Amino acid sequence: MSTDPTATGSLVIHSARIVDQGSVTENAWVRIEDGTVVERGTADTWTDADRIVDAAAEAGVGAVLTPGFVDIHGHGGAGASFDDGVDAIRTARALHRDHGTTRAVVSLVTAPLDDLARRVADIAELTTTDADILGSHLEGPFLDPAHHGAHEPALLRTPEPDDVARLLEAGRGTVRQVTIAPELAGGLDAVRLIVESGAAAAVGHTSADATMAIAAFEAGASILTHAFNAMPGIHHRAPGPVLAAAADHRVVLEAIADDVHLDPRVVRLLFDSAPGRVALITDAMAAAGSADGHYDLGAVSVTVRDGIARADATGSIAGSTLTQDVALQRAIAAGVALTDAVRALTETPARAIGLGARLGALAAGHVGDAVLLDAQLRVVHTWVGARP
Repeated sequence: MSTDPTATGSLVIHSARIVDQGSVTENAWVRIEDGTVVERGTADTWTDADRIVDAAAEAGVGAVLTPGFVDIHGHGGAGASFDDGVDAIRTARALHRDHGTTRAVVSLVTAPLDDLARRVADIAELTTTDADILGSHLEGPFLDPAHHGAHEPALLRTPEPDDVARLLEAGRGTVRQVTIAPELAGGLDAVRLIVESGAAAAVGHTSADATMAIAAFEAGASILTHAFNAMPGIHHRAPGPVLAAAADHRVVLEAIADDVHLDPRVVRLLFDSAPGRVALITDAMAAAGSADGHYDLGAVSVTVRDGIARADATGSIAGSTLTQDVALQRAIAAGVALTDAVRALTETPARAIGLGARLGALAAGHVGDAVLLDAQLRVVHTWVGARP
């Protein structure tokens, strides 16, 4: 696996199956100039460029070219946690870029308010220097204690307007997503405040029933955080937040296709129930790309055994060790169509955080992010383009 920039000069990648925007184009090519897609076509109609890549020669028969993957929910990798500062973020991002994730939102777990404000401000600054970082995701502290998962319960709090505003202001417009339990006191008002700031409000780590989830969506929430996990499930007399989200065409449902958080049949169910509205996320913590052992996820001590991360104190699943290329492979194994799985890694997550006009497609005007995979959907090469 290797990663290269496309931000200068011209690049043509040809002789690939291009999969994007819900379709497959055989024997196709794409031209990227100064980091932006400018043209695409089929057969040998491409013209000379500074760099020319024969996808079939590099990745073999059946080579697949997709837009760069976009992860809107992840916590680290390569032994580094996003909560531990700029160097750790860059270390983890390097691992995930090599696995096809060209752009990512940096997710932060629950911490004291002062720490979260400082981390969000640091990420805001990082977005000015590292174009692959799209901003931050606050997964806490405004969560339901009964569904705290791998978040430290003692640090959870209700969403007081001043606290919500402080965190949003610390991000200077770079907070992309805030997960919130809408049933908390002031929860629906907080959803409105988050959305008014330009961020996406996400329902998650919640005891909300379907009625409360619908109220949150009506207030502007547009994402369901890691569907089925840390929330009520589906009961025939209590449909819960998952069915409420699936029924609302404004809502994107996050899914962790690691065969741990979700059974493969449930992954397929999500795609069937909410076509075009599933975002395959990693929820990866520091152990992604690293060995089993002991790690910290914020204030929570975690042990990873056989690639499965669990909180030491409670046994709760504590993030994943997933990368997005593996999520693609497992979604396909679950019976999801290739076009749908690729859309869930590209177009849908980009749209969920308001960047669909520039990310998630190999179409003219979009950034020149591309992932070359072999016929077994293993990443061979990744290219990262201009700033969105």
